[in-house]
Amino acid sequence: MNEHEALVERAVRHKRTVLLVGGLDTGKSTLSRMLLRAGVDAGRPSAFLDADVGQKTVGPPATISLKVVRSVADLEPDALATADALSFVGSTSPQGHLLPVVTGVVALAQRARDGGADLLVVDSGGLVSGISGQILKYHKVEMLRPDLVVGLQRGEELQPLLGVIQRFFTTEVVSLGVHPDVVPTTVERRAENREAAMRRYFSAGLHRWRVKPTVFMPALPPMFNLANLDRMLVGLSDGDGGYLGIGYLEFGAEEGVLRLISPVAEGPKALRLGSVRLEESYRAKRVDLRNVFGSE
Repeated sequence: MNEHEALVERAVRHKRTVLLVGGLDTGKSTLSRMLLRAGVDAGRPSAFLDADVGQKTVGPPATISLKVVRSVADLEPDALATADALSFVGSTSPQGHLLPVVTGVVALAQRARDGGADLLVVDSGGLVSGISGQILKYHKVEMLRPDLVVGLQRGEELQPLLGVIQRFFTTEVVSLGVHPDVVPTTVERRAENREAAMRRYFSAGLHRWRVKPTVFMPALPPMFNLANLDRMLVGLSDGDGGYLGIGYLEFGAEEGVLRLISPVAEGPKALRLGSVRLEESYRAKRVDLRNVFGSE
């Protein structure tokens, strides 16, 4: 039994919320599935909270997503691609979006617990270094209060972060090496993965709605040029603090009409603007909303 298998065996017996931290290609998703599979085998109602907004295991990019795991079949790639619930971040990177990442994680963790999840596994995404990485993980731990934090690292790159968690919280912290099944990916490959995931999400039957300029958050300023929103990614609000899914906007220059395009069949109550514009290939291009709005 290797160190990863030993941790899984112990965690499934004694822990309720496990937070996995680590940089890119360290095996967080692999260890998450191991934990969840063991949880199902032990008869524990389980849930997977995917807090990686770029390299998604559950749901589309630019979201925090939740998957309820009722059987091992729910851990198959095709099943994981569909989220049971999601929170819209609006970017494929947490940089500059720490607040919606943390609030999304907290909201979906509460939803999982309210739904009866006895084991919650949180894959926290790859931002672990520098001030932003430490602040993001600190506040995730502060709000989630996990029983166990597992750091996956190649050397000692996580020691500053893990040290912060140990000094500020009573949660157990365990450091492991990179999972042996990990296959490293290039920057280009990760970009291709994001593009493919977005394209897959929008490959289902698409619905179109005409959009009023009064439904947005942030609210559009007076005399705003709606053409500036063409191809912008949006979150579809359910009107109760949650999200039905994501979509993008399309501006018809000839008729001057803005439309929402989404695979979600239910019409949203409102739209939250993201910070990316989808190219025709579904590659997400970062956008600063302050520039779109022409404001500070």
